[in-house]
Formats: sequence, structure tokens, C-alpha cells
Amino acid sequence: MSKNPVSRRQFLSYTLTGVGGFMAAGILMPMVRFAVDPVLKTEAGGDYHATKLKVSDLTDQPQKIDFTYEQVDAWYKSNVTQTAWVYKDSKGDIVALSPICKHLGCTVNWNANKDHPNQFYCPCHGGRYEKNGKNVPGTPPAKPLDTYPTKVKDGYLYLGKPEANVFVK
Repeated sequence: MSKNPVSRRQFLSYTLTGVGGFMAAGILMPMVRFAVDPVLKTEAGGDYHATKLKVSDLTDQPQKIDFTYEQVDAWYKSNVTQTAWVYKDSKGDIVALSPICKHLGCTVNWNANKDHPNQFYCPCHGGRYEKNGKNVPGTPPAKPLDTYPTKVKDGYLYLGKPEANVFVK
């Protein structure tokens, strides 16, 4: 035994200090991890997602394509399916438009209204868009359809995240 015995008061003080230290570490570690994690995170394979559409199959008429990719939110992985209307314009450039109406978020369809052919039509409130995604004046949408950035790899179309359509005024 030690020549200096520990008093009850010292023992309680040491014990409470140790328990308090463990509790503080338990509270601070998630905060430190939250602050440091984005710096240490490695980027995924890119911001573009593969579609099953070959670029050679594109025409001047919009085609509806669905594409799926894996999304990771913290520790939860899920498969996300998105849709795009894709076609080649008169210059041969690939145009990919989001099907989400800018009025209330309904889904637009190409050539769906016989009264307004060759336009995107939103059945919720009669919103209309021209082929390039520009909203038709006098209809509910106030902004053009969003566009997907496109990339071609090995003959297949890859789409990025939707962006505001800056090509039409």
C-alpha cells in the first residue's frame, strides 16, 4: 500500500473528474467529426450519371429517359431514379431538360396537348414550354425548365445535376 492514503474526498474528486472527462469526450467527438469529415471525404466517381441511351439513337424529337444512381446520405444508401427529356437541337448539340414544371413541380410531357403541338405541357394547371424549355408567356410557369449538363462517354449519354436554364431568355 501507498504511504499516502487517498481520502474519500480525493477519491470522489478523481472519480468525478474521470467520468466528466469521458462525458465531455463523448459530446465533443461527434462535433469534431462533423467539422473534419467534409475535408477528409473523397469525392465519388463524378457528378455525372450514366444513362442507357446511346447518343447515336438521339433524334430531333424529345425522348423521355429514366436513369438511376446510388445516393449516399450519411450512412444511408438509396437508389434514386430521375427523368429527363433529351434530344438533339438543330446544331447537333444534345439538350437534356428536367421534366419538373417550375410552377408547382408537376411532371411535364412532350406533345401531350393536341391544342398545343410540339410543346411541353403540364397537366396540373395548363403550363406550357417551348421545345428548348422556355416557358410560354401567359401560362402559369414563370421560369424555363431546368437543364441537365451532358457528357458523352463510350457512345453513351451521361447527365449531371439539374441547373437553371440560362440558354433561353
